[in-house]
Amino acid sequence: MQAIETAALIHHRSMNPCPIYDEFTGMVFLFFIAVLGRTSEAFQIVTGQNAARLCYVSSSDQGISWSHVTDLTEEVIGTSIQDWATFALGPGHGIQLKSGRLLLPAYMYYIDCKTCFGKLCKTTPHAFAFYSDDHGHSWCFGEFIPNLQTIECQMVSVDEEDGSHVLFCNARSPLGFRVQALSADDGAIFHSGQLVPRLVEPPHGCHGSIIGFPAPLYSMYHGIQGSQRKACPVKEQGFLLESGMRERPLGCPAQLTTSLCNQYLCHQHLERFISTGTSSAYLSSVLSPTSWNMACTNQDHNNAGTVSKSDPYFEIPTWVLYSHPTSSRSRDNLGVHLSTFPRDVDSWSEPWVIYEGPSAYSDLAYIELPYSEFPATGIPAIAFACLYENGVQSPYEQISFSMFTLHEVLQNIPLTTSSLSQKQSSEGRKRKGTKCDIS
Repeated sequence: MQAIETAALIHHRSMNPCPIYDEFTGMVFLFFIAVLGRTSEAFQIVTGQNAARLCYVSSSDQGISWSHVTDLTEEVIGTSIQDWATFALGPGHGIQLKSGRLLLPAYMYYIDCKTCFGKLCKTTPHAFAFYSDDHGHSWCFGEFIPNLQTIECQMVSVDEEDGSHVLFCNARSPLGFRVQALSADDGAIFHSGQLVPRLVEPPHGCHGSIIGFPAPLYSMYHGIQGSQRKACPVKEQGFLLESGMRERPLGCPAQLTTSLCNQYLCHQHLERFISTGTSSAYLSSVLSPTSWNMACTNQDHNNAGTVSKSDPYFEIPTWVLYSHPTSSRSRDNLGVHLSTFPRDVDSWSEPWVIYEGPSAYSDLAYIELPYSEFPATGIPAIAFACLYENGVQSPYEQISFSMFTLHEVLQNIPLTTSSLSQKQSSEGRKRKGTKCDIS
C-alpha cells in the first residue's frame, strides 16, 4: 500500500476518493473532495457555507506515479456552488460507458431557503453525476434526482435484451430504504427516484456499492456440448404429447414458446444448475420471462444452437450486484443482493450475508477469471471482490477484503421470501466469506 501524496490541497483534508479508469487511453483518474480544515459536513449544511473543492490526480502508468493535483471547482461547478451547501463524490468508484463517457457519482445539499427565520438554512440532498466526453479533458454535471432525498451513490450502465441501455443509480437515503433512479441519456437527466423496499437502510442510512456484469445467459448456452445441442430425445424426455402438442420441460418458465429442441436446451440448462445446488425455482425466478423467451427463441436464428453475442435479436442483459449492511436497526451484517432486471424495484433478491457483525461502507468490483474452458458448474468464471469496513465491537475497527464467485452468489442467495422463516427473511442467509484484513 502506498500513499498518494499529491492527492491533497494545502490546509484541506482529502475525502471521498472515487477512481475512474479510461480504457481508451489507459489513464487512471483519482477524484476526491478537499475540505477546508476541520469543517464538518453538518456545519456546511446548517450554515450553507460550502467548504469542499472538486479535485483529482491522474496516472498514465497504472498508478506507479501520479500527477500534481488539479482543482476543478471553479471550472466545472462555477457559480452554481452558491446554491450548494456542500457536495461530495461517490464514494467508491466511477464508471466508463461504451461511448467513452466517464461518469462520477456525486451528491450535493441544495439550498432551498437561505433565510429560514434568520437562523438555519433549509437544504435537501440530491444525487447526480459529473461526466466527461473527451477522456477527462473537460467536465460538466447533470441534473439531480428530482424528488426523493438521495445522498451517497454509485452508478451502473445496464444493457437490456432489446439492445437499449439505461444508466442506473442506487443511492443512500434517510427514508429507511435505498433509492434507485434511471437516466435515458447517460446521466444528463435522471427520472424520479423510487424507494426499493427490499434494500433497507439503517437509521441515517449507510453507503452501499453496486457493480454490473453480463448475465451468464450466453455462457450457459455456449457451455452445452454440441452433441447435446443436436440431440433432441423427444420420446425419452416425454416432451411430445400424443396430440402433437409440445409439453413444457420441467422447471422451464411457462412463458416459453419455442421449438422442442430449444425446450430441451432450457431443460438441460436447468438440470446443470440443479446438479450444482441451485434450484430450478430460483433460476426461473431470476431469469425474466423476456430473457428466457428471447434467449431460447434465439436458438432458431442460430444453426449452431447457441445464443450469439452479435445476434441483432438478442443483447446480453446486465445483472447488478449490491453490497450493504442488511440490518434496518444498525450497521451490521454486510450482505449482497442480486437483481436480474434492475429497472424493477421488486427484482432484488434477499441478501446473502458475507460478514456477520458490525460493518459499514463497502465497494465492489467484478473480475472475469482467466479460465480457458467452460467451468464444470455451468456458470461463467466470474468473481467479485469486496472491500469493506468491519469489526467486532464497531464497524470501523478494520478494512477487510473478500472474494467470492458468481456460483457462490447463486448458491447462497435465499430463493424466495416465503421459503424462509421471518427472521431469515429479514437478515438473509448468513455465511462468512473468505476475507483478509488490511491494517
